[in-house]
Amino acid sequence: MDEDNIQRLEYDGKEIILIPTAHISKKSAEQVKEVIETEEPDSVCVELDEERYSSINDEDKWSEMNIFQVIKQKKSLLLLVNLIISSFQSRMAEKLGINAGAEMRQGIKSAEEIGAELVLADRNIQITFKRVWRGLGLWEKMKLIFQIISMLFVDEEITEEEMDQLKSGDALNMMLEEMGKSFPGIKKHLLDERDQYLANKIKNAPGDKIVAVLGAAHVPGVKKEIYKEQNLSAITKLPPKPKWGKLFSWGIPAVILIIIISSFINNISTGIEVTKAWFIWNGSLSALGVILGRGHILTVLTAFIVAPLSSLNPTLAAGWFAGLAEAYLKKPQVKDFQKLSEGISIKEIYTNKVTHILLIVILANLGSVIGTAVGGASVIRTFLEFFSF
Repeated sequence: MDEDNIQRLEYDGKEIILIPTAHISKKSAEQVKEVIETEEPDSVCVELDEERYSSINDEDKWSEMNIFQVIKQKKSLLLLVNLIISSFQSRMAEKLGINAGAEMRQGIKSAEEIGAELVLADRNIQITFKRVWRGLGLWEKMKLIFQIISMLFVDEEITEEEMDQLKSGDALNMMLEEMGKSFPGIKKHLLDERDQYLANKIKNAPGDKIVAVLGAAHVPGVKKEIYKEQNLSAITKLPPKPKWGKLFSWGIPAVILIIIISSFINNISTGIEVTKAWFIWNGSLSALGVILGRGHILTVLTAFIVAPLSSLNPTLAAGWFAGLAEAYLKKPQVKDFQKLSEGISIKEIYTNKVTHILLIVILANLGSVIGTAVGGASVIRTFLEFFSF
């Protein structure tokens, strides 16, 4: 058995064996099988939560998805980002002749075969994504989205030898240091907090011998955290939204409404001009987002009509209505959902009805946000011009 990268720890009378893996490595899956069968542990911990575990075991997961619920629950951006990342992993794995996440599947299978307790050791993926997103500044969010989208265009060859290098401590430390410089918020919530969560679940797994199947990036942190105390409640709750965000989201609509009402009170013609500026800018830019997403003409019209109204109510969003309209008009089929499990390309984002609808939601919302800024400035300028005389 290759012991080069396996980490063995002792904690409170327990033997803990950490297997660093690469999520798209055939050798990682083979090593997981070999270690579990040789060591015969009492528990096998895998870097999965309930949601990802279910997706691995439920091949019909995508076909059962309700696109209307995804839109209503404000998960369009999260789902599209997840699909892009999964697609990137799937393309890399395909070149290596392996399924992405094969090492986790192997861990589950081997645990069942030897009768070991299976422990889902990772934090809920929804909590992780939300803590990451809320922990980023505006500029970091823009950089992150750009880098995620760029994954669609990556088509590099990768070898098993390069995968093995990624599992070495030195290579990983360099990568993590660079990520920490560019995205300190991401490293904290995506890596450091999960190291704490994973370590807590691993050391508290039942039995005297525990094998943990982890992405190699987590192993250095988990090794340190095993011997520390963790406050899981602090890293599993959603951080509050910044107060300035709530002030911004409610303050701007309030100012716009006050200006529009005041304009009508003082001069009807000015009120009409101010309202026209608001509707044209906000509606047009949201509609433009739908056009860029190649939406149906009725979806374009929906965005144009709804955006100026939804922008005055922070609890609503033009993209939701545009996405629901597109979903009603185009009606995704089972094959569109099933295709998601195979990964998507930049072209398929438009041709697959599911990802196309998600794209419509995002672009309509983005257009409405820009329209709010431009339209709001136009409203204020028109209002000031009237009172300057």
